[in-house]
Amino acid sequence: MKKRTSILGGAAAIAATFVVFVIPFIFIILMAFKDRQQSALRDFSLPTGFHFWENVVEVVKTRNWMMITAFINSSIITVVSVTLLVIFAAMVGYVLARRKTRWNGLIEFLVLAGLMVPPAVVPTIWLLQGLQLFGTLHGMILIEVAYNLPFSIILYRAFVATIPRDLDEAAIIDGARPLDVFFRIVLPLLWPVTVTNIVVQSVGIFNDFTNPLYYLPGNANATVQLTLYNFQSQFSTAYNLLFTNILLITIPPLLVFMFFNRQIVAGMTAGAVKG
Repeated sequence: MKKRTSILGGAAAIAATFVVFVIPFIFIILMAFKDRQQSALRDFSLPTGFHFWENVVEVVKTRNWMMITAFINSSIITVVSVTLLVIFAAMVGYVLARRKTRWNGLIEFLVLAGLMVPPAVVPTIWLLQGLQLFGTLHGMILIEVAYNLPFSIILYRAFVATIPRDLDEAAIIDGARPLDVFFRIVLPLLWPVTVTNIVVQSVGIFNDFTNPLYYLPGNANATVQLTLYNFQSQFSTAYNLLFTNILLITIPPLLVFMFFNRQIVAGMTAGAVKG
C-alpha cells in the first residue's frame, strides 16, 4: 500500500512539474520560432517557417542594441552583488555563530525582519537620491546586497554552526589572527554553502525585475528583464519578438541550474545533515 502511494505521489509530482514548468517552456520555444502574424494567434500550433534567427537578430538590434547593453549591465550587477553577498554574509554568519553576546538576539531578529518586512520603495528612492546613487549601477548593487543579505546570513550561520570550534582554537594557538582564522581556515570549509549561495543569488539577481524598474531608470541602465517592454505596448505586441526575448534571457539561469543542481541541494541540506 505504501509503495503504491509513493508511486502515485511521484507520478503526481512529475505531472505537476510538467504542467507548471515544461509546457510553458515549450510554448515559449514555439512562439520564438513563429513570425509576427502566426504568433499573434497565441496557440500551440507548430511554426509554418523557421523564423527564430530573424527574431533573434531583430531582438538584439532593437533600440540601438539595447539587449547587449542590458546583458552587460545585468552581468555587472550580478557578479559584484554576489561577490559582496558572499563576503559580508559569511563574515556576519561566522560572528553570529561563534560569539554569543546579549546583542545576538536583537541582531538575529533584525536579520529575520529583513526577510519578512517588505521594502519601502519611496523612502529608499529618497535615500538613494540624497546619496546621489539613484539611477546608477553601484546604487543598484547596494540595493541587491541589502535586500538579499538576510537570506545569505541565515544560510551561512547555520552552516558555520556545524564546523567544530576546535579548528578556530587550534589556529589561534598557532598564532593566527582573527582574519586569518576566518579567511584561511573557516571560509574554505564553507565552499558547499558558498556554491549554493552563489547560484541561488545569481539567478535571483539576474532575473530581478522590480528593483531595476524602481531604482534604475533610463535606457542606458536597462537590465535584461526590462527589455521585455521593447516589444509590447498599449495597443500592439510583437509576440514573436517578445517570446524570443524571454527565451534569450531564460537560457543563462536555466544553464546555471542544470549544471549546479546537485551543488544547490547539497549546500542547502549540508547544515541539517552535519548537525
